[in-house]
Amino acid sequence: MVTSNPPLLAKGLIEIMYFNDLKLGMTVEIAPAVIEKQKMLDFAHTYDNIPLHTDEEYAKASVFGQLIAPGVMSFMSVWAKYLEVDFFGKELLAGKSTKIEWHKPVYANDVLHGTATITNLVQRSAKNGIAEITIEAYNQNGVHVLSNVTEAIVKCAEKE
Repeated sequence: MVTSNPPLLAKGLIEIMYFNDLKLGMTVEIAPAVIEKQKMLDFAHTYDNIPLHTDEEYAKASVFGQLIAPGVMSFMSVWAKYLEVDFFGKELLAGKSTKIEWHKPVYANDVLHGTATITNLVQRSAKNGIAEITIEAYNQNGVHVLSNVTEAIVKCAEKE
């Protein structure tokens, strides 16, 4: 669901948006993403093979008390759901940057959800601009687990 505080727009109501169509404060709700244990372990073994993510005995003795999901996997799970209601569609030219902050651990079977909000807009030329999207993600208990700020280069509508 997208909103523009502009109010939230419902999923499926988002039309492809050019840079010129975007407004500060536009917000989309991100559908829930389940962190499945086997997928978490597979990801960890392949991309982030440290004991906190792969060794149950080690993790039990850690400050977390159990395995924690790799941070990048947690983010990508939320990002994949964001892309289902993506602001830009085919008008996205490229990603420019991203910054992820992890606030609390994510565990197997957590359900992450959140919002994506347009927090900055800078027109670079008549052809494109940079849209900053801020994602805030929470687990099923309402605990804020991660934040992300991504800059995207978005096509401007052609002037008639």
